Amino acid sequence: MTLTDDVNAELVTVPLERTSAAAELATFIRLNGSFEQDPEFVLKITSATPRVLDRLAVLLHEEFMRDAEIAGDTLVVRDGVAALIRKLGLVTRAGEPVRGLPVFIVNGTMLDAESAWRGAFLAAGTLMEPGRSSSLDIQCPCQEVALALVGCARRLNLVVKSREVRGFDRAVVKDEHDIGALLTRCGAPRTRIVWEDELKKKQKSASNSRLANFDDANMRRSAQAAVAAAAKVSRALEILGDDVPDHLAEAGHLRITYRHASLEELGKLADPQMTKDAIAGRIRRLLTTADRRAKELGIPPTAEALKHLDEAE
Repeated sequence: MTLTDDVNAELVTVPLERTSAAAELATFIRLNGSFEQDPEFVLKITSATPRVLDRLAVLLHEEFMRDAEIAGDTLVVRDGVAALIRKLGLVTRAGEPVRGLPVFIVNGTMLDAESAWRGAFLAAGTLMEPGRSSSLDIQCPCQEVALALVGCARRLNLVVKSREVRGFDRAVVKDEHDIGALLTRCGAPRTRIVWEDELKKKQKSASNSRLANFDDANMRRSAQAAVAAAAKVSRALEILGDDVPDHLAEAGHLRITYRHASLEELGKLADPQMTKDAIAGRIRRLLTTADRRAKELGIPPTAEALKHLDEAE
């Protein structure tokens, strides 16, 4: 089962209440209902989740005295459909279909807003797996419906955006906190816990991966710097020849012999041992002395060795 299936399975268990039934049903029909005239109006609703159709059938019967037939993935209402859609505010006083959601939802209570979102998710909602593309979105028949859902979410202090994605208008929740809060407000707190647990695992994994990549990059840079330093030291010893002081020569030979060792490790290899700052200072003085001598002799300095490294690569 996907997280979307988990949300649907939990939402269909939310107790049916008269105060919220109209908002949930009207929103569901607006997003996922169709009307035919044969010769009277016939309402058809499709859903791949049988329990969703069962919930709608109960809503229709208990709250609006309408009987529904369920065949496969389709629910059909044949009697009193015109009166039903007027009662649900799905048509204007002039008999025209509403562009967004019914006025009683748009100007309604927080309970109406929650119920509208529950109906919207059951009709056309998707909860993405947590990660870089975390989102909860509703595919809407037009931008006006998406904007109406944005307004309902605003009454719940949640941030939702109206967007066109792959040619469809959608109401999209991207903020992780708002996704969790909306799941709870709609009636899916258990799925919220599962979703947030998965989110924490993904975030921890991503953090560990970033740290590992950071460490690898640091190690590569350190190794490259050590090889470059060894090449410059080798050039320095070549320039100075027998004139190099013993303590600087020792530091230089350690750098050449243990090319990939850190300065701290080089210090421990010295006899007697010394700190990494001390070994670094001796290598630095060796290079400075060699560069000064190279300038006096008019020959390439220690940096010349780096050109040969680049050519070798």
